[in-house]
Amino acid sequence: MNNQELQSWVEEVSERVFGYPFVHQATFNRRLRTTGGRYLLATHHIEMNERYLLAYDAAYFETIIKHELCHYHLHLQGKGYQHKHQDFKRLLKQVGGSRFCQPIETDWRYCYQCVNCQALFQRRRRFNVAKYSCGQCRGQLQERSQNVRQKTIF
Repeated sequence: MNNQELQSWVEEVSERVFGYPFVHQATFNRRLRTTGGRYLLATHHIEMNERYLLAYDAAYFETIIKHELCHYHLHLQGKGYQHKHQDFKRLLKQVGGSRFCQPIETDWRYCYQCVNCQALFQRRRRFNVAKYSCGQCRGQLQERSQNVRQKTIF
C-alpha cells in the first residue's frame, strides 16, 4: 500500500464513521517504533506505522486510523483531544477505535528470570543483574539464556 491509498482510506473512514471530511495529509512513517500512528498538532497531518498494517489485518489497522481521527476531529472542533480528556475517551469508544496498540514481535536477544516469582523478562540489550531487581516482587534476577532470537515480523 502506498501513501495515496492510505490517504483515500483515511478520507473514506473519516466520512463514513465521523461524518466529517479529512482535508489534510495522511502518510506512512516507518520510523515510528512503538506506536501505530500519530496526529501532528501543528500541521494536522496524520502519520501511520506501516508495520502494523503488515503485522495485523486491515480491520485492526482501521481501529488505529479511527484513533488518530479522533485526535484530529476533536482538535479541530476545539474539544478535548488528548488521551486523558473525557471527550476523547467518549468518542473513541463510540467509533470503536483502539485505545492502545498491540506490540509487534521483535528480536529478543536476552532473557532474564526472577529467582522468587519466576517472571520472565526479555530484552534486546544485556544489563547488569546486580543493579536491577524484579519489577513484580523485587526478587533477584538471573540471566536465563543468551542469543535467543524469536521470529521478527518486519
